[in-house]
Order: sequence, then structure tokens, then C-alpha cells
Amino acid sequence: MSITKVTRNYQITVPRDIREQAKISEGDKLVITMENDEIKMKKFDEDVFKKAFGSWRNAGIKDSVKWVRDIRKGWEKRRKRLGL
Repeated sequence: MSITKVTRNYQITVPRDIREQAKISEGDKLVITMENDEIKMKKFDEDVFKKAFGSWRNAGIKDSVKWVRDIRKGWEKRRKRLGL
């Protein structure tokens, strides 16, 4: 376990042992989330993000706005049918 201090500009320094274990280098991006009152931080994997980018394009969806509207209309029908 390592302890770090929040500066007046709300910045933190990732301790050396954590940087080495996580292979964090200068310029790397980190994702910070809040889960069950715990702050979690992990290295942002740009390769995964790039692989997922545009993945709906291959699903045969030509107009994404129309597709989202159709999903919303479908949800309204299901909601009414369920009495919600």
C-alpha cells in the first residue's frame, strides 16, 4: 500500500512502486472510477478502445440516430405492455 497527497490543484503523484507494477509511463492516461465508496484507478487501454470504435458499423446499421429512436420506441411499447 502506498500513500500519496492531493495538492491544492487536486493533483496526485502515483508512487513509484505502483507506477512500476502498472507499467505507467509519462503521458499515459488513467481511468478513475468510483465503486462502492472506493476510488479505483487503472491504466487506459487505448488499443481496446480503438478496436471497439466503429464496431456497430459492421452490424448493418446505416443511420445510428434512427436506430436509437427505434430502440426508444420499442422500449415505450414494452413499458406500456408491462404497465410500468
